[in-house]
Amino acid sequence: MTEPTLAAPHSFRSVRLRQNARRVLIAVLALLAVGALVVTEENWRGKRAWENYRREGEAKGEHFDLAWFTTKPVAPEQNFFATPFLAPLLNYEIIQGEVRWKDTNGIARVRSLGIVSGVPGGDLKAAQNYFRSNTNFPAAPAAQDPAHDVLFALEKFRPVLLELRAAVKRPAAVYSLHPERDMMAAMEMFSVLKSAAQTANLHARASLEAGHPADALDDVRFVFGVAQSLKGEPALIAHFVRIGILHLPLQTINDGLAKNLWPASRLLELQLLLLSDDLLADYGSMMRGERAFGNELMAHQIAGDDGAGIARTGGFGLPRFLSPHGMLYQNQVSMNRMHDLLTLPAVDSGAHRVFPERCSTNEFPKALGKKTPYNMFAWMTLPALHKAALRFAYTQNSFDQTAVVCALERYHLKNGDYPEVLAALTPEFIGAVPLDIIGGQPLHYHRSVPANFQLYSVGWNGKDDGGGIARNKNGKEDMENGDWVWPVK
Repeated sequence: MTEPTLAAPHSFRSVRLRQNARRVLIAVLALLAVGALVVTEENWRGKRAWENYRREGEAKGEHFDLAWFTTKPVAPEQNFFATPFLAPLLNYEIIQGEVRWKDTNGIARVRSLGIVSGVPGGDLKAAQNYFRSNTNFPAAPAAQDPAHDVLFALEKFRPVLLELRAAVKRPAAVYSLHPERDMMAAMEMFSVLKSAAQTANLHARASLEAGHPADALDDVRFVFGVAQSLKGEPALIAHFVRIGILHLPLQTINDGLAKNLWPASRLLELQLLLLSDDLLADYGSMMRGERAFGNELMAHQIAGDDGAGIARTGGFGLPRFLSPHGMLYQNQVSMNRMHDLLTLPAVDSGAHRVFPERCSTNEFPKALGKKTPYNMFAWMTLPALHKAALRFAYTQNSFDQTAVVCALERYHLKNGDYPEVLAALTPEFIGAVPLDIIGGQPLHYHRSVPANFQLYSVGWNGKDDGGGIARNKNGKEDMENGDWVWPVK
């Protein structure tokens, strides 16, 4: 009889390893099942929170979809951007995330305006030297005074400016039908608009110095019109471009006032032009449009698509069933509440007021709570958004003060001196003197001798610093500190 043999030790180890592997696999599957249940529960809760928030907001008349804020197509003859010079900027396609222009020659013509961006526009002597040394511009056989030399050089762009000046009077301005995907094309349009405004503004400065205030006023009106073409855009960046454009003619107007270059016949026209553009009235719709952009981007992230509706993943690059889109929904709720509690209340357009205290970083934790994965997107975007109210306030104050100075100059021309108080301007020289948008009190006005005056707002810090202007380390005005003093730059 053969005696039984014992199994080899390695056979026992193999069995034990298979058993352990099976146990580990079962444990992993159990953990995945529990995790999937947790994620499912979290996703349901997050989606429900967003749907409840949205339903409550819509019941109050709010809109959260970008489509609501997107300008509808208009007939080309009604569209400023469809004028022949700008039309190539509307003729493009997006291929693999890049803008492909179909009329490359037209784009080259459009970009030719950009050469003026290198001109030191605030200094006509420097501009004269630039033009006379640049063979891209015509030059008079003999050097003239700076203003006339600049006007001679800018004759190169006369046909373009005449076309744009006529086109800007059209009733609509639509450049993009898909703003959430076409921002690169929009940035090209912004650049061209700024170049056109710089060219016209330089022409205005030279015309004013050359003794042609009527031409200068026509240029100023045109630049205002270019800025107005962005008025209905939902994106914050479009309004930052608009504000940047508006500061060009503001400086030209103010410099002309400081040098007494504007005749009495033009002061009232300037005053009415300045009072006609109420930036604060556009703040709420702009910020709601920016909110809609945020919702659009979050929707793509939740869906895990490529921005064109093509599904790729379930968000964060994870499989759909493991994607924590519930956390993204919670972030979406947090971002929208950020607008409810912080960005929108910062401006009351009806009262013509801005409230810096509502933009204070000290208010962020009160509105958003501590930083968590459920509000991280709000914390990331808020520092940029809360600066919007500051930019709108500073520019609106510039408009208000410059309009008041136009009225002061008209008073001075009639009476030989400036009034003791601003109230003396009403009603003959201005219907109502704008109040300080910071604090709602009268603007600070001091008449000085010889015939002069000081006019200022208490500025973003809300304190009367006696007309003192704060400077940053680069010597530029610190908009958040010190007073906002005319002439504003």
